[in-house]
Amino acid sequence: MSRYLEIAQNISDLIRAGSLRPGDPIPSIRQASTQHHVGNGTVVQAYQVLEAQGLIEPRPRSGYYVRPVRDLPDVALEHPSLVKGSGEARLRAILGDLTASKSTLLGSSFVDPTLFPMQALKKGLSTSMRDMGHVLPALGCFLGLPKLRQTISHRYLELGYSVPADEIIITNGGMEAIYLALKAVTKPGDLVLIDSTMFFAGLQLLEELNLNRIEVPTHPGEGMDLSQLESTLNQYPVAACLLMTNCHNPLGFTMSEEKKSALAQTLARHQIPLIENDVYTELQFDLRHIRAAKAFDKDGLVLHCGSFTKSLAPGYQIGWVAAGKYVERIASLKFVTSLGTNTPTQAAIAHYLQYHSYDRHLRRLRDAMQSRLSNMMRAIENNFPKGTYYTRPKGGYVLWVQLPDKVDALVLFDQAAMINIGIAPGPIFSASGRYRNFIRLNCSPPWTPAIDKTISWLGHQVRQLM
Repeated sequence: MSRYLEIAQNISDLIRAGSLRPGDPIPSIRQASTQHHVGNGTVVQAYQVLEAQGLIEPRPRSGYYVRPVRDLPDVALEHPSLVKGSGEARLRAILGDLTASKSTLLGSSFVDPTLFPMQALKKGLSTSMRDMGHVLPALGCFLGLPKLRQTISHRYLELGYSVPADEIIITNGGMEAIYLALKAVTKPGDLVLIDSTMFFAGLQLLEELNLNRIEVPTHPGEGMDLSQLESTLNQYPVAACLLMTNCHNPLGFTMSEEKKSALAQTLARHQIPLIENDVYTELQFDLRHIRAAKAFDKDGLVLHCGSFTKSLAPGYQIGWVAAGKYVERIASLKFVTSLGTNTPTQAAIAHYLQYHSYDRHLRRLRDAMQSRLSNMMRAIENNFPKGTYYTRPKGGYVLWVQLPDKVDALVLFDQAAMINIGIAPGPIFSASGRYRNFIRLNCSPPWTPAIDKTISWLGHQVRQLM
């Protein structure tokens, strides 16, 4: 780890542990330089990282201070909530509206496309199309391009754990990976345990598959309460779990490795498969990569679903599932569902990963996301009323915002849609329609006067709704 990252990590740990509290000063650049025996430039780099993470802020002619934040209170859902049958038609209409064209896409799940190496990917695609001798033999391989499967297996090793290439099946994006995993381990009418909150596309998928849901409380900073999980598994006939353990959407937490290990052990005792939605894992802000629950799977019960959509190639729709002991079942489902995955785009991504620096791109991507999240936090602090709180994401690009109690996010959604502004209202992230005074904001677009004006307008509308 670079020296400036070590310094940033030390200060970050002190802030997250509460040893440095909001408003506390941190050492000046000169003091920190002397303390750590480094040059001023190294300290400046470290402080830039912390500022981008929203942990510190500079004050003119005064120095750097721990940044005050409106941290989200503890989990809003106290007990598991069992949901059967169809969701509201109103929520389906909202989902449709979120995919419509908006001038301000704060409600979407898509990343700003300018953050991706599109020219390098385009060259890789051109190369793969010219090299048809390389591509054609793979056209009949419905499991995926062998070169890409091997590259993904190697990436797992780089991240600290082992997944063999023959366990990996390439899919049409992360959603197909989750769909195949659910089909492999459940049947209509089964009960699936999920986070509360949960990404809305997953909720829609569960409904389409006629699966019942039970929401388990999820702490906004630490993830699911494992004691609550244990009691729920003892009480209900859960067929599978669908969870997001890294860079959770919308809460932003990354579960610790110790907790993931305990999660894997708990599910192994009950012989319940875990479908781990890990499409945001490469967007972690922590200076040391936090491994997925898949790293602690000893029984092949974790079906690890990944994707390049959020981290490298949004339009290429390339994902995968590391299927554990269910690899043959998922291979069969893949064959009858879509037969295969676009081979040239697989080859283009494999080419990029082989000949370009994926890690350098990821560093730039994470830096941009941290900076833009910080801008959004600052704008909320400046424009939203007292009683507004938000998460402090450990990765990704979305912010989960709790509005004052009297504010109805669905009303705010309608008002915003009338002037072509998209936001994501809280109830679409809950199978039971909870979180009426929450919204999720996409922070990936570059900060512009238009977005600044939009946040100001939203803050004004929240005050009016109070």
